Amino acid sequence: MPDPQPRIEQTSMIGIGEYRVGSFPMMTIGLGSCIGLTMYDPNLKLGAMVHIMLPESAGRKERPGKYADTAVPLLMNELAAMGCKNRSITAKMIGGASMFEYFGTNLNIGERNAEKVRNLLKEHHIHLAAEDVGGKVGRSVTFLPGNDGKVSIRRADGTSTDL
Repeated sequence: MPDPQPRIEQTSMIGIGEYRVGSFPMMTIGLGSCIGLTMYDPNLKLGAMVHIMLPESAGRKERPGKYADTAVPLLMNELAAMGCKNRSITAKMIGGASMFEYFGTNLNIGERNAEKVRNLLKEHHIHLAAEDVGGKVGRSVTFLPGNDGKVSIRRADGTSTDL
């Protein structure tokens, strides 16, 4: 006899510098100046999510998900290995807040992270479908590749939105 209870898929938590690829729910919490980047292929209903901390790896090879310049190609390669085509993939970017008062533009990591990700997506011909970046409030993000790539954002100020 079939189990009458619907199967609830476990949400995979993604920490700083980590990433996941698949069709299961993914979540990252506490995005301040960091970027939560999702990539989704609607044809295959597959997605990838990464929690990017800094714009440049400066040649570092460990934890490629930690840096925008290594994370974007990493996700693209992982999705390509699963059969996704760049022209089908759409991206959504969340985070990049200015969490601290800063002096000059070089210390605004959130803004630099967002700009680097935008440039890399453009270089790799990945469409940036939506973004919720900047401001001064942290965010947590849930990504549902199995639900048409839905992205839900919960802000530290108590507001929520979907992308």
